[in-house]
Order: sequence, then C-alpha cells, then structure tokens
Amino acid sequence: MAIPTLSPEQLRSARDAATQARRARAEFKEKVRSGKLSLGEALDIAGNDEILAHVKVVDLLKALPRVGEKRAADIMERLDIAPNRRVRGLGRHQVAGLKTEFH
Repeated sequence: MAIPTLSPEQLRSARDAATQARRARAEFKEKVRSGKLSLGEALDIAGNDEILAHVKVVDLLKALPRVGEKRAADIMERLDIAPNRRVRGLGRHQVAGLKTEFH
C-alpha cells in the first residue's frame, strides 16, 4: 500500500494538528509537574482524551515531583508496565497500582 500524496493544505493541516497535540500534551505534563493535577486525576483525564492518551507513562511519572528516571523505571517494572507504554495502553490493574503508589 503506497503512502498517499497530500496537498499542501492537507500537509499544513496535519502539521498544525500535530503541533496542537504536542502543546496539549506538554501543558498536561506541566499541570502534573506543578501539582495542579494529581497522578490519579491525570490518568482519569488522559483515559478519556484521545490526544492525552498518547502520553508515555514514563514521561507522566517523571513529571511528578521527586520522581526521576530511576524511580519511574523502578515503579514501572514493579507494576509490570513496559518502558514504552502509553497511558492508553495501561490495564485497569496497572492504573490502580499507579493511583495507589501516588495516592
């Protein structure tokens, strides 16, 4: 199957949509970083939002205060979450485990 050729308007539209999605995800992680959203609230919001569901779990964890690369990796390993998993791909037990970890 060949990749379709897009018109300049379609390309511009796709680029704009991608930029908006990146900004939305960055703002979302910033709210977690600043404490405006708890991890539980963030998981609930991302679970119901098509754009935010694409945030990587490790990035969301690292946005939390006092959680760096090592602690995020330890938590994900303990809860059996793959390193490249996105919020959309979490099972309900993994979500529950994350919420318990950061209640």
